[in-house]
Amino acid sequence: MFLACDVEEQEIDLKKICPLKKETKMELVKIICAILLPPLGVFLQVGIGKHFWINIILTILGYIPGIVHAVWVVAKNK
Repeated sequence: MFLACDVEEQEIDLKKICPLKKETKMELVKIICAILLPPLGVFLQVGIGKHFWINIILTILGYIPGIVHAVWVVAKNK
């Protein structure tokens, strides 16, 4: 037995739900990646270069130094 509901379709304006710009959203994604997987955050920001390899070494030596370096790289290179 189905109950029919009278549901009105409403258009959802995504700009009202999430007013951030696309660039700002991507920066948040990079910072989250820098915290969870530091080398990934650095890679997304600067690619494979000296900062990426430095971050790999720092993350192997200690997770916290890798996070600090990754967040610094993401924040510095906006």
